[in-house]
Amino acid sequence: MPVVNQISSELIIDRIRFENKWWVNGSIDAEFNSMMRRIAFDGFFRLVEETSVRRAVLLMGPRRVGKTVLLYHSIGELLAKKADRFKICFISVDNPVYLNLGLEKLFELAREAVADPDPAGWYVFFDEIQYLRNWEQHLKSLVDSYPRTKFIASGSAAAALKYQSTESGAGRFTDFRLAPLSFYEYIHFTKNDLIIRSAESLWKGNLNSFYTTVNIKELNKHFFDYINYGGYPEVIFSEAIRNNPGRYIKNDILDKVLLRDLPGLYGIRDVQELNSFFTVLAYNSGNEISLDSLSKNCGADKNLIKKYIEYLEAAFLIMPVHRIDNNAKRFRRATFYKIYLTNPSLRSALFAPVEASDSAAGNLVETTVFSQFERPGSFVPRYARWSSGKFQGEVDLVGLDELQFRPVWALEVKWSNRFFENPGELRSIIRFCRDNNLNTAAVTSIDKTGVVEKDGVQFHFFPASVYAYSIGANNSNQSSAQA
Repeated sequence: MPVVNQISSELIIDRIRFENKWWVNGSIDAEFNSMMRRIAFDGFFRLVEETSVRRAVLLMGPRRVGKTVLLYHSIGELLAKKADRFKICFISVDNPVYLNLGLEKLFELAREAVADPDPAGWYVFFDEIQYLRNWEQHLKSLVDSYPRTKFIASGSAAAALKYQSTESGAGRFTDFRLAPLSFYEYIHFTKNDLIIRSAESLWKGNLNSFYTTVNIKELNKHFFDYINYGGYPEVIFSEAIRNNPGRYIKNDILDKVLLRDLPGLYGIRDVQELNSFFTVLAYNSGNEISLDSLSKNCGADKNLIKKYIEYLEAAFLIMPVHRIDNNAKRFRRATFYKIYLTNPSLRSALFAPVEASDSAAGNLVETTVFSQFERPGSFVPRYARWSSGKFQGEVDLVGLDELQFRPVWALEVKWSNRFFENPGELRSIIRFCRDNNLNTAAVTSIDKTGVVEKDGVQFHFFPASVYAYSIGANNSNQSSAQA
């Protein structure tokens, strides 16, 4: 039999030294220093430097949203705050050199690399931790064994992080979600802030502060660029990728999740069925679906369909939204949902980029507006749909008082100006407001702004792009205040 040599400890230590160049030069690579920080940085770094609580930090999120860069920016900030550079360690767990090594062994070798046997005061960053089998048990053991060491881990296969950390890391892990870029971040990253300014608004709804634009045509152009490829920082800054964002998003993000990550995590045998199922959901993003119709269309058992929805949600690809009726009552058996993509550019990658005049624009604008709520700690709305005699009503987004379970605001997402001129066509939301004692509601448009009253309801119209920007800006301001 051929002899298989084990990788020597010296070689592994050399690799660890290579990944931690600040041990030599005192700073992270210029490439990472030059990248703009995500808005989520302040909130995340607050958890990183919190050492009085014995918890590891888990950075979760879909592929290619900047998790590794966020780790490096955190290391850069620790160095700027004069933390001991020899007690900051970064290890990319997916490197084959580390195959079959436990986290504790890697930490031991890191200390050996700098000749520091004392584990106290270290900041240890494990990137792509899901590639280590039973990582959650390893990490929990580290937290228990080294109370004076801070451990931070990231992972792209969010399903493993979400479920396994819940089961095995209770009380030991703090989860932090990094979502794709919001439209607010996109405008900031592309340095188009000058076309936005703060504004007064009589409608509060879910917004503490509001914004407007000095050039709605220019903002709408950026809005559809964002819809087609704007959720990923790498796409924005790479001209080569921007020339064919669909290929990049499909090959480097979707295919790896659907064909590798999820099948590997859950033992899914029919990968093609999962792929086809996601394609159906992506095409219908923003539409109401039922388990029965999905089962018939996909030829799969309803229980399997439920599992697929759970897997895709855990991987941060979709967000199921629960339905209420016109009296804000939730149905006991959740068989109807609206399914939204967490990033509208996923649909463009599967099919084709959309333009403002396309028939699919309305659903994608609604998907885009909803996706702005997908931020850490942000409020997640419901949608309303009901039948009353011959009348069937629907309201796109409803904010509920979670304690009293009653509506506090309602929003219709439209990619049209016609409702500004003809508010009487908004029959569903008028009835919903009457039934729930709401005297105001919001409606988005293409470029119309103003207040129109109809049947005792005051409608506040905002361009969809402005409203989407405002949600992201409010979430950002809220995160900064908490940091």
